[in-house]
Amino acid sequence: MIEIAEPAVIKAVTDWQDWLAHERRYSAHTLDAYGRDLVFFMKFLTGHLGHTPGLADLDRLSTRDFRGYLARRNSDGLGRTSTARAMSTLKSFFKFLEREGRIANTIIQTVRIPKIPKSIPKALSIEDALTALKVVEEVSDEPWVGKRDRALLSLLYGCGLRLGEALQLNRDDAMRAMQAEATLIISGKGGKQRLVPVLPAVAAAIGDYLNLCPYAMDGADPLFIGVRGKRLNPAIAQKQMRDVRALLNLPDTATPHALRHSFATHLLGGGGDLRTIQELLGHASLSSTQRYTAVDGEHLSQVYNSAHPRARRR
Repeated sequence: MIEIAEPAVIKAVTDWQDWLAHERRYSAHTLDAYGRDLVFFMKFLTGHLGHTPGLADLDRLSTRDFRGYLARRNSDGLGRTSTARAMSTLKSFFKFLEREGRIANTIIQTVRIPKIPKSIPKALSIEDALTALKVVEEVSDEPWVGKRDRALLSLLYGCGLRLGEALQLNRDDAMRAMQAEATLIISGKGGKQRLVPVLPAVAAAIGDYLNLCPYAMDGADPLFIGVRGKRLNPAIAQKQMRDVRALLNLPDTATPHALRHSFATHLLGGGGDLRTIQELLGHASLSSTQRYTAVDGEHLSQVYNSAHPRARRR
């Protein structure tokens, strides 16, 4: 951003990113995405204004300027989802500048963000989820690796963990999961912690893996490791799930994260309440959890249409 914004703007961006990282505890991945959004915006302003933008330029931007930015993104073929995130990035940045007393442009807060169609989480059926846990042991020639992969997928489906959360677990976390309390303390997005109960089947899968694992490690060492003894790379877990998908002829949506969706969907279908599922998943907002009601409702409609006499009548 050095050549497409004045030093004061670059300093403001750096301060904003530091605030997001240390105060809001945003991940490096999110910060990188926000940085790309700002680079695109600053490049647009450089062409739009005819010079590299400074803080005074940002302070004077009008609704027409922001609409021009949206039009540019649209002409470049960028989707509504990425544009909505880009506008959220700008709104956060401009709010920070206003709070810091650097500019006072509130126009952007009135610019409407493109509506994004709500996506319904793609869950596996109960049968497919349970079969995937068994089959994942068969896609590796090393028995201990097969046990590792089954334990990992068991945590995603049995506890509703994100893949990254499961891979950040250490050996002492596994010991807690296999003791009387049978719980895990999970650090989720934004560093928010939650307590997750561990089912006996999940604890047993972890125990089977640890009994066969050839590496002797301490409690602070990674729970899930690769063949070289280092913390398991997410790409390896994703590849294993792709192999399972091919063996079972599952759709492309059958990813490790789909097992987390399956956890929530099957809990809801079994009578779990939304608030409890929200806590188990670590959702900050109940609206995120409410997406699973659409999945359950869709399933009920399918059952009705295929089984009820009235639905079958023309």
